[in-house]
Amino acid sequence: MSRKINVALVGLGFGGCFAPIYRDHPDVGEIGIFDINQELTQTFSKETGISKTYKSFEEILADPTVDAVHLVTPIPQHEEQTVRVLEAGKHCACTVPMAISKEGVKRITEAARKSGKNYMMMETTLYTYHYLHAKGMLERGELGRIQFLRGSHYQDMENWPSYWMGLPPMFYGTHAIAPLVGLSGSRIQRVVCFGSGTMREELHKQYGNPFPVESALFEFENGLKAEATRSLFETAREYTESFCAYGSKRTFEWAQDGGDPVIMTLIPRTDLRGYATEFTRLELGNPYETLPESIRKYTINEGDYDETNPQKSLAKGAGGGHEGSHPHLVHEFVRSIVENRRPAIDEVLGGNITLAGICAHESAMNGGCSVEVPLY
Repeated sequence: MSRKINVALVGLGFGGCFAPIYRDHPDVGEIGIFDINQELTQTFSKETGISKTYKSFEEILADPTVDAVHLVTPIPQHEEQTVRVLEAGKHCACTVPMAISKEGVKRITEAARKSGKNYMMMETTLYTYHYLHAKGMLERGELGRIQFLRGSHYQDMENWPSYWMGLPPMFYGTHAIAPLVGLSGSRIQRVVCFGSGTMREELHKQYGNPFPVESALFEFENGLKAEATRSLFETAREYTESFCAYGSKRTFEWAQDGGDPVIMTLIPRTDLRGYATEFTRLELGNPYETLPESIRKYTINEGDYDETNPQKSLAKGAGGGHEGSHPHLVHEFVRSIVENRRPAIDEVLGGNITLAGICAHESAMNGGCSVEVPLY
């Protein structure tokens, strides 16, 4: 595809932050926006200068000028909306998770294959400053062999929209799981998981889930193992996303206190048993070089960008959009369409990350039994 593509963005709550990125991307011709709250749609149109608006999801599906749709909608709607977009002959990007059932992941996979259109799961952790740094270290051989991986995501969802109430933690475990899959060089094939703790009865009703916390051990096809813990309710912990990659030479730890990551280096010594350990606290740079200049500013927090000195501003690495990930996600989705190739987080990778969490909850509900993760 040589022409610019037209994109429709659905959902302007969290999704609104993607609108100006699409608007400013050099390969996007026109961006249209829609939210079920039409007042929000019109307000957003005025604030961003995006004139094309829609009054319904169906109107987007019926618009022949729309090449791709980006869904930023409630989790229970992901499966049905994604399938409808693909069946309408449009490329589809969707926020996480891919779906909340094995059948849902399978439906999306089959719809993507049948339509011949791109599906991309917009997993932020695979484009954070932290992940891109760790990935670079691995590719340069600085970590050595990956020996073990660990991920965590702690977040309290009290007073969020009703569909969140009682959600099984691992149904939304993608932020804890995705970096582990990405760095493993493999896919998760088996999981055992335990649920822990108690929460008030009303939170059990919607999904039949009794657990505020779930902790899983994953087995990869290449023999690696990893663990991940996810909490959603009544667990006193500040919001945290983090991962650790334990290598034979060095270890990368995204600190759970929200501080800068730490590199631990093993130093051989002859006078004592074992190794000495050297700790280095990293100041992460902003890996914006692969992005078009017009959207690089969105890798930092709004307000920190200085048009008169953009390189200095970008170097601050202030962490716009989930640690700078949003413009990377948009760019990968758009370029995969323009270049007529599969996106980096396609239905296979997105499916494995999502299914690992779904199967983890299945294991937790069955006392920690072993569950095989299907491959569609």
